[in-house]
Amino acid sequence: MEQGVRVEDDESSPAGSADNTAATSVVMREPSWRPSPKARVLWAVSAALMWLPLVVAQVVWVLVTPVGAGWHVAAAAATVVLGGLHVAVVPVWRYRVHRWEMDETAVYTRSGWWTQEHRIAPISRIQTVDTERGPLDRWLGLTTVTVTTASAAGAVEIVGLDSRVADETVARLTALAASSETDAT
Repeated sequence: MEQGVRVEDDESSPAGSADNTAATSVVMREPSWRPSPKARVLWAVSAALMWLPLVVAQVVWVLVTPVGAGWHVAAAAATVVLGGLHVAVVPVWRYRVHRWEMDETAVYTRSGWWTQEHRIAPISRIQTVDTERGPLDRWLGLTTVTVTTASAAGAVEIVGLDSRVADETVARLTALAASSETDAT
């Protein structure tokens, strides 16, 4: 469902009077582009790494206190079930939910796990466009693009992009922001 949303860009008036305000029409819609399919691997490996300290602690527990095997088995079973569900379900769910898109007026994102968040960053409000590639990202050829605006809600992140797509996105966003006639403050 599309809804028209009017975004006001206040150029010079502190009160934002109608005389000094340029209006840009941005249509709120569901973003249609997905992250790279390799993002599922990134999220699965990240989830598995979260469970690693607990697995190590359980191995140390078995080595230090071999008595009470019932507790060890129960803890190991819970870790296997919960960790396995986390590693198997989270990447699939995130891949189904995460979306992004951009056009000449705005960057649109949808993200979340339990709580889904829809964000729109008008091109005229973009202050910086950054990329981040951690060790797992580099291994998989992925990049996170962060679009920073003057919003109190924080930056908009596009997670799990193929590095080539991310570089093209950064170049296009930078060009669009540079050609904008308004100040991004």
